[in-house]
Amino acid sequence: MAEITLKKVSYQTKNNAILENIDFVVESGSWVTLAGPSGSGKSTILKLIADLISPTSGVVEFEGRNIQTIDPIDYRRQVSYAAQSAQLFGETVKDNLDFPYLIRKKEIDSDRQAAVLNDFDLSSDFLTHSILDISGGQRQRVGLARNFIFMPKVVLLDEVTTGLDSDSKKIVRQVIEKENKKGLTVIEVTHEIDDLKEAKQIYTLSNGQITKGVLHE
Repeated sequence: MAEITLKKVSYQTKNNAILENIDFVVESGSWVTLAGPSGSGKSTILKLIADLISPTSGVVEFEGRNIQTIDPIDYRRQVSYAAQSAQLFGETVKDNLDFPYLIRKKEIDSDRQAAVLNDFDLSSDFLTHSILDISGGQRQRVGLARNFIFMPKVVLLDEVTTGLDSDSKKIVRQVIEKENKKGLTVIEVTHEIDDLKEAKQIYTLSNGQITKGVLHE
């Protein structure tokens, strides 16, 4: 079943055609990696799918529906975008992991928060840590934990391991692999050589076009 579909999607700025008539299908439960040189449109595709920007022409669909017809709040609960550098807010880690409950008007589940932190190799007492006193790798893991408190159907990863130390990269990769095996659809952009070597499905962006690469079994 197609989870995400781009139909004849183009995107251009005033003087630059970044994507031209892209047709692209991501099946439910798959893990797709977008590769290509800087400026080729990889992150643009993620932002189009995330509904952070709108295509100049063409349609982006989620489960067969034009995403422009879906309530944005409902859509972003199902299709979650994670940026290269996690933007944390408030004062503590808990402020960030409380947020998914608050916007849904649900009771905060401290056991769930502890379990997700544990997945990212962070102890439950990490909730009380100030966001000013944690490392870059820890910030990124907290940001991803926030995305995963309520598991989406699709996660969009925009170079989320760039700049992380090897231990943090391994931890993040393991969590995503575990959830992908449970059915989470993953679409990632990466320049990391190790990630590209492990990629199951690679699509390469170049000159506004997308082509399928190597499939590793």
